[in-house]
Amino acid sequence: MQSIKVKKAGGLENIYVSKDTESPAPAKGEIKVQILASSLNYHDYLVADGKLPLDQERVLLSDGAGVVVEVGQGVTEFKEGDHVVSTFFPQWLSGSPSHAVGDFAKTPGDGVDGMAAEYVTREASAFTLAPMGWSHLEASTITTAGLTAWRALVSDGNLKAGETIVTLGTGGVSLAALQIGKMFGAKVIVTSSSDEKLQSAKALGADHIINYKTNPLWAEDVLAITDGKGAEHIIEVGGPGTLAQSVESVAVGGNIYLIGVLTGFEGNLPTAQLMFKQARLQGLLVGSRSQQQDYVKALEANNVRPVIDKVFDYGSLADAFQYQVSGSHFGKICVQW
Repeated sequence: MQSIKVKKAGGLENIYVSKDTESPAPAKGEIKVQILASSLNYHDYLVADGKLPLDQERVLLSDGAGVVVEVGQGVTEFKEGDHVVSTFFPQWLSGSPSHAVGDFAKTPGDGVDGMAAEYVTREASAFTLAPMGWSHLEASTITTAGLTAWRALVSDGNLKAGETIVTLGTGGVSLAALQIGKMFGAKVIVTSSSDEKLQSAKALGADHIINYKTNPLWAEDVLAITDGKGAEHIIEVGGPGTLAQSVESVAVGGNIYLIGVLTGFEGNLPTAQLMFKQARLQGLLVGSRSQQQDYVKALEANNVRPVIDKVFDYGSLADAFQYQVSGSHFGKICVQW
């Protein structure tokens, strides 16, 4: 069995193909899955490049989709041949986040071996059914990016028709938020530094587009578009470098979902403005298994498909990460065997 590992020290140059022994047969409560596709996330890059420390060599990637090939005793939810997709927090079945998901100790590709393997054997809760009719590449985009946007806007944000969403950038989370917003009848404003990407977002249904390179004070545009009211939902993937503009853009009583830290881990926050607007700034990491199941049902009902920018072979995972950090992609980057 092949898997793609990174050495303990990290670094893209330390990613290699490992010839492992066969994945074990499933024990009670477990399933064995042939992994056929994965998608990349910023968290995966941080692990691979050594920016998140590891205590040993690690099979990479949190997202994985494939086919159930064997079912352990007591498993009734899955059968052989089912198409499934992994969960980011297999220990978080439902309800609010708790201490058990306060770190990545059980997250594939971080605290435990990930989905960059031909076969994996895990507890059944480590997977949900994939959307019916989806390819494995499409299904692999759900685990991290898609579910994060779903939880932010729907599970936690209680998104309503007619509300306004601002998405920062055109990565996987932001484009999933765009698609979810249109499913619910929301207005969506997409920001990017690329006019080409903005036009692609427009073609996907974005109501308004803003080039934040042309106008670094892009909150002015958001307020103009919303007649001074601001947006009820901000998908904040930048972190400290963009938070000030997000706070200025958010409506009174609105929500800012802090999902990414692309501009760094520390910075200044306009606390007085946040307080006066009575807005909620929520740190948010993916979601529960039951939220993923709800998301899958919604995707099936609305016939929505993810945007996949480029597909690499698993053996070229380092190249895929290099492409990811270049920022050239529009949507998700995937790998397959």
